[in-house]
Amino acid sequence: MKRLIVSGDPDIRKDAIIDYDGEEQVVFQINRNGDWHGPEEVQLWCIIGTEDEREAFQKREYIPHWLDVDRVEAEALDVIKAKGDLSV
Repeated sequence: MKRLIVSGDPDIRKDAIIDYDGEEQVVFQINRNGDWHGPEEVQLWCIIGTEDEREAFQKREYIPHWLDVDRVEAEALDVIKAKGDLSV
C-alpha cells in the first residue's frame, strides 16, 4: 500500500484500477485538493494497493503517515478501469 499524489485529474474515482509501476493497483481512497485555493491544477491524494491489501485498508491495519509516497502527473497515469466504467 502507498500514497500516490496525482497532479491533475485523470478522471478516476474510488475503486478505480490503474497501472502503476507495471502492476495493477486499486485506488482505495481519494482526497481531492486544490479546487479553491490550491495549486493551479488539482491534486489527488490517493491510497493505492493491490486487491490483496483491501482488507488491511478496510480494517485500518496501516499507519497513514508511514506509507511510502510517490508523485505522478495525471497524463502519465494509465487508467485501466475508472469507477463506474462498466465497459472494461
